[in-house]
Amino acid sequence: MEHASLRRLRKAAMVIFRAALKAADPLEAVRRHLALDGHTLVAGRRRYRLDAFRNIYILGAGKASATMAAGVERLLRQRIRGGLINTKYGHLARLRRVELNECGHPVPDENGVRGAERMAALAREAGPEDLVICLISGGASALMALPAAPITLEEKQAATKLLLACGANIHEMNAVRKHISAVKGGQLARLAAPAAVLALLLSDVIGDDLDVIGSGPTAPDRSTFAAARGILEQYGLLERVPAAVRDRFEAGVRGEIPETPKPGDRLFERVENLVIGSNRLAVDAAARAARKLGFNPLVLSTMIEGETREVARVHAAIAREILQSHRPVKPPACVISGGETTVTLRGQGLGGRNQEFALAAALELAGVHPVVVLSGGTDGTDGPTDAAGAVADGGTVSRAARLGLEARVLLDRNDSYHFFQPLGDLLVTGPTGTNVMDVRLMLVGA
Repeated sequence: MEHASLRRLRKAAMVIFRAALKAADPLEAVRRHLALDGHTLVAGRRRYRLDAFRNIYILGAGKASATMAAGVERLLRQRIRGGLINTKYGHLARLRRVELNECGHPVPDENGVRGAERMAALAREAGPEDLVICLISGGASALMALPAAPITLEEKQAATKLLLACGANIHEMNAVRKHISAVKGGQLARLAAPAAVLALLLSDVIGDDLDVIGSGPTAPDRSTFAAARGILEQYGLLERVPAAVRDRFEAGVRGEIPETPKPGDRLFERVENLVIGSNRLAVDAAARAARKLGFNPLVLSTMIEGETREVARVHAAIAREILQSHRPVKPPACVISGGETTVTLRGQGLGGRNQEFALAAALELAGVHPVVVLSGGTDGTDGPTDAAGAVADGGTVSRAARLGLEARVLLDRNDSYHFFQPLGDLLVTGPTGTNVMDVRLMLVGA
């Protein structure tokens, strides 16, 4: 009976997760926020009379940007003069007017630099009678890599790897990346001025801050050289980053290098930044799907951040409370959270924050039934793996032990991928075409 109950919970978790992904579909997001009214493009509160523009260019980057571009192409068709999108390898869509350039993520590569250089050149060419539509989604920070001279790609890669490993959150990482870039932190909008700029943003950051999504290439930047330098100091990285990176921050703090454009800069008078999708949409859809399946849904938050293992411990404690006292929600229950946690690397294993969450939760819930945990990245990739995340339950640790897998040892190695792979419990979706952070589900049976 227990096995049948777990199978039902696992099947329900997959249905609920797929509902979250569908709600974050970039094509639908574009359709919801862009429309044609005769010869006028309506985007949020702004209206763009298309016959007033000589050229319309599409520029962008991110794991969902190709799908976003497909939505814009369907609407504007031959009105688009051309453009370029930097997307992660394999995250593709069929486009006719816009060129796709596949490149590296989460560590930038030469393809990303070449694509960003071409985008910067197109932005510079745009004049006052042109409209530049920028499509930005999660992953754009790495995929639109154009190091500020004299920093090299290799030096930017080294700094990125240090940031990824230290446990810095996305706001902190992007504050640093904006100040070693030639296009981030509002600098792409500065290159495009005086052209009109419409940026469509699919948010993968907590709070949907415009200057953090994709490192804000078209948004005023509130961070400073001093703040970014302070982040490197906080994580003990200032003396570890390449000398050219450190020298740039020191010069910026002394005022020898111009700051990124700030709120109130006149260059943003013709710039519109419009958030068209977010983690909240995915989480709300998950809650609706859970209720439809007969679960009592409880949304904890769409703003969960912090160390992955600690977040998993709290989620597991909530599951035990539900089973024991029927609080804060009665079973059958589906506890849902969104956001993006961080992993401080201690070992040399393979995995990602969602797989690590599932493994840490499995340890906390060992022997606790009936509970199923699913944690997945909405983009379909979790860390440098082919999995979006993983699924676990109260029997996961004991099943692994029978295969000779020690859960605690593999967690300490940050090797969650090789824990779940033999169990067949990796969550593998392939590239989803979207990216709105993570969705975590905890299903508690009656």
